[in-house]
Amino acid sequence: MENRNQNRKKILRSSKRLFIILILLFIAFCAVYPMVFLLGGSLKSTRELGNSLAPLWTAEGELSWTWLPWEPTLRHYVELLLDSPGYFVMFWNSMKITVGVIAGQLLVGLPAAWAFARWDFTGRRILRSLYIVLMLFPFQILMLSEYLILNRMGLIDTLMALILPGAFSTFPVFIMHRFFSRISTDIIEAAKMDGANEWQIFLYIGIPLGMSGIMSVIVLAFLEYWNLIEQAAVFLRSDDLKPLSLFISTITRDNVGVAFAAAFTAMLPPLLVFLCGRRYLEQGIAAMTAKD
Repeated sequence: MENRNQNRKKILRSSKRLFIILILLFIAFCAVYPMVFLLGGSLKSTRELGNSLAPLWTAEGELSWTWLPWEPTLRHYVELLLDSPGYFVMFWNSMKITVGVIAGQLLVGLPAAWAFARWDFTGRRILRSLYIVLMLFPFQILMLSEYLILNRMGLIDTLMALILPGAFSTFPVFIMHRFFSRISTDIIEAAKMDGANEWQIFLYIGIPLGMSGIMSVIVLAFLEYWNLIEQAAVFLRSDDLKPLSLFISTITRDNVGVAFAAAFTAMLPPLLVFLCGRRYLEQGIAAMTAKD
């Protein structure tokens, strides 16, 4: 009887593990499939893509798609990288926007987060609550007010129209504040006893000990602003200022293979940043969910 119960428990445990593994495999498949889809489409010939996607243009027949190309070719990548100067213009626009926003967030957000975490001043709780409330507002709600302010400042149709609002985002302050709050007060007091001023404490203690939060902010900001679409579509008019996220919209159905190649290559930088900063990103998520 005992052996039967033990066997049942083993079978139940094995079934649970198998069920969890299947769920994880399904989630992994859903995450990887778009990349495989784009890579396969970018390696297909123009004729093969035309045959597969013809129902999209003619509204007749059924879509047929194979993961692996029957006629693999690198022609679309050659055309994208050698015959599409607009691609590189938009690529560097995305780099300027992303790097500018990250630099602005560190310049503005680091001192603000340190002040919220380590300084005791009148109205700190109210101001911090206001930061959190502003963080919850999506771009669609703030779009009109941002447009009016940027237009008044003469920044519409410039890259600063995207960099300036991003630099003053409240989300990085919220994350870095969590990490700065975890720094032991004993360390701060010991530094003060050794004669360190507030600026030295911030530079030589706060930033090194809060580096995980800073790195998580950099990773999250890169992932967000590299894929910027709505802000760029609203605030930018000139094609030579638009980021890479809007490049695919300029491609016609005659160059659908280039669209696949452009989408796949545009995905590589954020993927690389994510893989390099995954550990910091996990720490940032853990900090956001931790209680004060």
